[in-house]
Order: sequence, then structure tokens, then C-alpha cells
Amino acid sequence: MESPTADDLRPARVAVRSSLIDSIKACTFAGAQIPKEQLRSKISMPQHLRFAIRDAVRYKSVDAGMSHFRHAVVFDPPESPIVVFISSKSGGRHGPKLITRLQELMSEEQVLDLSHVKPNEFVQYGLGCLEKFAAHGDTCARETREKLRVVVAGGDGTVGWVLSCLGELHKQGREPVPPTGIIPLGTGNDLSRSFGWGGSFPFNWKSGIKKTLDRAASGQIGRLDSWNLRILMSAREEINAPHCLKRQAAEDFSLDQEMEDRRDLPEKVSCYDGVFYNYFSIGMDAQIAYGFHHLRNEKPYLAQGPISNKIIYSCFTCTQGWFFTPCIADPGLRGLNNILRMYIKRVNCSEWEQIHFPSSVRSIVVLNLHNYGSGRNPWGHPNPKYMEKKGFVEANTDDGILEVFGLKQGWHTSFVMVELITAKHLAQAVGLRFEFRGGDWGKSYMQMDGEPWKQPLNKAYSTFVEINRVPNQSVMISGD
Repeated sequence: MESPTADDLRPARVAVRSSLIDSIKACTFAGAQIPKEQLRSKISMPQHLRFAIRDAVRYKSVDAGMSHFRHAVVFDPPESPIVVFISSKSGGRHGPKLITRLQELMSEEQVLDLSHVKPNEFVQYGLGCLEKFAAHGDTCARETREKLRVVVAGGDGTVGWVLSCLGELHKQGREPVPPTGIIPLGTGNDLSRSFGWGGSFPFNWKSGIKKTLDRAASGQIGRLDSWNLRILMSAREEINAPHCLKRQAAEDFSLDQEMEDRRDLPEKVSCYDGVFYNYFSIGMDAQIAYGFHHLRNEKPYLAQGPISNKIIYSCFTCTQGWFFTPCIADPGLRGLNNILRMYIKRVNCSEWEQIHFPSSVRSIVVLNLHNYGSGRNPWGHPNPKYMEKKGFVEANTDDGILEVFGLKQGWHTSFVMVELITAKHLAQAVGLRFEFRGGDWGKSYMQMDGEPWKQPLNKAYSTFVEINRVPNQSVMISGD
């Protein structure tokens, strides 16, 4: 597909949302006129419920909290109860102080350190305990469960982890699913930006956190699509899967008849399954992320916060061959079309359609949000005439459609990231399938919501990656 011309695009706006500007804005008004006791009364649960949830999670048993059940005692439910998930390692050096501040504003039991309490444990045991209290006639527990809201203090990966655990409530028929707000503590924070929570941790975080909790208690509710990604590969190959991917039994992995009839599938296969909320990408950007993550794990003292992470990431980009495409003697520097075929399903269409892309494309990104790479919008704002010509529709986070674009060499990508030009528009789709065949390539790189991995490729058999929408949307709190 051809790239849009300048006439096809709306006039460019200055859209680089600086973390510094976000922080300055937070300093000017965050938390200015919110009485502490009023906020605490609004979001804190009664003591018997807090202690019950704490014990149920601690002992991993719903019944462990029943000792706090009070017969014939009526408690007033809070107006908007909140539970916060946070890692003590988040926010650079501010993590432990932030936990203490949150505990001052609500209660110790409602602030859950992810180093000790996993979100799936809270969903299974903590919410299960509230539901059991409600079943025994505790109206306060019932209303608390119905009104409960969740705030995640962390980056996009942490937010996605919590959302995936809350999504299990849909499968188990345990509605309502608590809506989720965000305190941005990561590097990119694109999920946070997309729902109005800003792109950085505020300088005046003590008053800023108070304002954030108040917004989380009363903010409007929005919806977010999530996408299931499944990998089918030869059992001869193994991957060091990130947290976002889980190995599945081969018999649980079903393909349509068109794929099952193919002869380039091995007899023995390995299957992996995961969910993403922001993006999935293949190629050079994933390779850079992979190298950066390994460097940070080996030398954690180099990465002390979002700013230092971005500096290191930028420097690391220049060492990975992104800017040296002409050196095509190395297969690792060739275009993705050497190893990859891409198929899509369009809106209201059940047939797979192959999409061809230029040999200059070195990275393909499948995007669910407006934001990518710390607040950039590579898809841009095509005008109606161009969209009609290409069969595109306006992009939204809850429209059930993914935007697929390509990044070329480093100079092209640099101009895209400062929004002087848009990325290479490839497609909009409601489903995607990628077929890889190794050839001279022994591996490729992929990442999903910032979690990268090295994907081995087989010369004899194809590796398939298939993306489909999760039936139930995630429930988000708007920070605007």
C-alpha cells in the first residue's frame, strides 16, 4: 500500500507530550483542595472488610476471612472504595515512600504491594471473600464489591497484568469487573496517556497522589479492547517466554480448517498464549527492546527511572543496526518480507486476505491505542478523503479494530517518532495471522506491551502468530 501524501494528512499538531510538561501540570493543581479526611472517608472500606480481605489473600483461602464476619451489624459502605496495586520497586527511588503515602490516604490493607500479593490472588481470594460476605447477608460487603475500583501504580506491563487478572471475572461470571485507573510509574506509559492519567510521575507526588485517588473515585468509565495472541511453532524449538506468554497444551490450540490442512505444520507443535492491550510488534524495534531489557537486568544500576531509561534506550537504538540498512549482507538487516507473510480479516469479512508490504519495512507494529513509544501517534490523523480511499475508519480504543503499520530504516522511524511524518500504513483489521519461515534467519524478535522475546524460526516448518479480539472489554477509569 502507498503511504499518504502531505495532502492526505491533516495539518500536523505539536503532539509530543513531554513528561516534563505533564509533571509541571501536576505541580500546578494536583491535590490543591482535597481534604485528607474527606478523601479517606470516601475510598476506605470498613475495618472488618479490610481485615477479611487481608486474611483471605494472606492465607490463600476465602474462608480465612470469615472470622471477621459480623452478624446483625450494619456498616455504611464507602462511597467509592479503592484498592491500589503497586510494586515497591516502581517509580525509581519513590516506590517505598509512595506506598507509605497511599497507606496514609486510605488504609494499609487496601494498598497491595505486587512484590507480595499477586493480582490473581486478590481476584480469587480477596474478591471471593467479599462475595461470600455478601452471600451471607452483609449489605455493606455487597455494595463495596459492586462499587469497588482499582488503581494500578506502574507501567504499561503492570497495568496489563492487573487487567488480565480482572478479566478472569468475566469468564467466571463474577461481574461487575472493577474499573481501573492508573498512576504512571513506567517509561512509556502509553495506556496511562490514552485514558488521561498523564505520561509521568508528578514532581509534587504527595499532593498529586491525593488528586489521583480523588479522580479515580469519581472518574467516568471507558472501555478498552484486548487482544489474544497465540503462537504455534515446531516442538523442536523453545522460547524463553516473557510473563505475558503462557505455554498451552497443544490440544487446546485450534486453527481453522484452512490452516489444519496445510502440510507445512509439524506433527508435534508447541503453543503459547497471551493477551495484549497496547501493541504487538515484530522486527527491529522488538530487537532493540530485547537488548535493552537484558542490559537493564544485567546492570540495573544504569536504569534508575523513566528519564535514564529513555536515554539508555535511545543510545542502545544506535548500536543495533537500525540506521545501517544498506548492509544487507547480514540477514538480520534485511526486510521482514524475507521471512514473513501477513494475512488479515477486515471488518464484516470472514476470509483471510494477504497483505503485501515493501521490502524496506523492518518492523511491523499492531496497535490498539492512539499512543505508542511514550505518547507518539505513528498512525497519525488521516483526513476523511484518504481514509475513504483506503477503506479505513477513525481509530479508537474500543472499536474492535487494530491499526497495522510499518517502520523502515532508522531515519524514517526517527521522523515518525517526532511526528514529522506518519508510519507506513499497512491495514486495519479485526484479526491477523503472521506466517514465519526461517530461511537464512534463525530467529526473529517480537514484543507485546513492552515485553520482548527472541522467537526461533524453523527452516522446514512455518511458525504462526494469530491475533483475535477478546470477547469482553476491559473497564477503565478516565483520568480527564
